[in-house]
Formats: sequence, C-alpha cells, structure tokens
Amino acid sequence: MKIDPGYRPLKSGLGVSDSPAKSVQSKSFSDVMQQHGQQATQEELNRRFKEIQMQGDRLARSMTVRELKAYRMMVKRFLEETVRRGVTIKESKGWDRRGRGKRYKLLDEVDAALLAMADELLETEQGKIDLLQKIGEIRGMLINLCF
Repeated sequence: MKIDPGYRPLKSGLGVSDSPAKSVQSKSFSDVMQQHGQQATQEELNRRFKEIQMQGDRLARSMTVRELKAYRMMVKRFLEETVRRGVTIKESKGWDRRGRGKRYKLLDEVDAALLAMADELLETEQGKIDLLQKIGEIRGMLINLCF
C-alpha cells in the first residue's frame, strides 16, 4: 500500500500549545460533588489528626488523667469519624511464629493500645519513655489508617 505524501497535513498548521491538554469529556455533576466530598473528608481527617498529635504532645509533657481522657476521646472520635465516612478498617494477613495465618485489624490494635496506655498511666507516672513509645505507635497506626 502506497501513501500519497500530498494528503499529509502541514506541520505549520499543527500548533503546539504550552497549556496542558484538557479532557474531552466533561465531568458530571455527581463526579464533581463526589470529588469535592472526598477532598473535604481528607482535609477534615488531616485537621483532626494534627489535633491528636498536639494533644499527644501535651500528654507527654504533663501526664495527667485529664490529658489522657482528652487524648482518648480525640482518638475515639477520629476512629468513629473515619469508619462513619467510609474509610474501611484495614485488615492485613500475616504469619505467627508457628507458621499459622493470622489476620490483623487496625482498629482493634489502636483500641487495645489506648487501653494499655491508660492502665500504664494510672498505675504509675514514671514510665514516660514507654508512654511516649505507645503514643508514637498509635500515631503510626493512625497514619496508616489515613493514608
């Protein structure tokens, strides 16, 4: 098959624009609303997460029952909000030492870590390093849940 060179468009007629190409299909109203809702949800979760970090720092400085209650309530509200807004509980599968399969649920781990931290704080006020480690673990689990 032979292609006639006369039918090719001229290169000068094809302009190269510097602006990024726009999509041919416009987004529907529901898509725009869904995207806006997801963005608002993510911003709200990030704001709450920063508040939890600040409260964790306050708890690390002054280990009182009042600060602990505030921290626990903030984390509980954060978890309830993430579950309510449709962020799924992350499940992971792993192996224990004997080679058996095991499932982990992040929400249960965070709740157990909060209870252990409360017990430790109420028993004695000396274990600041352990308490800070548990706050870091909870913070890491919340980061995994967010992203």
